[in-house]
Amino acid sequence: MSKFLLKISYDGTNYNGYQLQNDLPTVALMLNQASREAFGIECNVTGCSRTDSGVHALGFFVTVEPKSKDDEITVPVSKIPLVMNLKLPDDIAVLDAKEVNDDFHPRYDAISKEYVYRIHDSLIPNPFYKNHVLEYGKRITDEGIAKMNEACKYFVGSHEFDSFMAAGSQIKDTKRNVFYASMERKGDIVEFTVCADGFLYNMVRIIAGTLVEVGLGKREKDAFARAFVSLNRLDLGMTAPPCGLELT
Repeated sequence: MSKFLLKISYDGTNYNGYQLQNDLPTVALMLNQASREAFGIECNVTGCSRTDSGVHALGFFVTVEPKSKDDEITVPVSKIPLVMNLKLPDDIAVLDAKEVNDDFHPRYDAISKEYVYRIHDSLIPNPFYKNHVLEYGKRITDEGIAKMNEACKYFVGSHEFDSFMAAGSQIKDTKRNVFYASMERKGDIVEFTVCADGFLYNMVRIIAGTLVEVGLGKREKDAFARAFVSLNRLDLGMTAPPCGLELT
């Protein structure tokens, strides 16, 4: 039985997230359809994460394997990206493929995940950034970015992130280890980069929204420290919209 690990990239604008949701357009649905057409068999497609509606991915990993033990994927591994891309829409692409062991799992075997959130803080919107940045319309000063970097230090490390997730989440284990986090200006874009062993539902977007408020002086840089103590979502800022988020 053959099992392959695919590295993919996608623009999430037109999709209801990655995960299958009945007949709604999702990235997983497109991958399922493409694998069936490319290999001529029904396949199981398993992703490394569950990105939300409108969230993008530069380096997302999925495994593809036949549903039936009697079937095989006979396309040579080097040809899989070419064959799959012929069947996929132009906002999803397979970048690479390699064979893995049957017990490999793209989610549970992931060592870490890195996200980037982009903020366009110019007074003038840029149409080329549409659906890929938070158009905030207020300039974040160098001093503000310095405060945002200071604020990042409060949540780097191992913490219980109870107040850092959307209401209604059923996750019980909220402990996550954040390996690094930083803010950096790149021209008219301010980039927030964060890496952890895993993330809770809306966790990155809540952190990004809070950091924007810190950078604009609307919230103190120790807001994250307060939230760890209070466990109150209201001690953090807005949930930033999904368009600026990318799993890298």
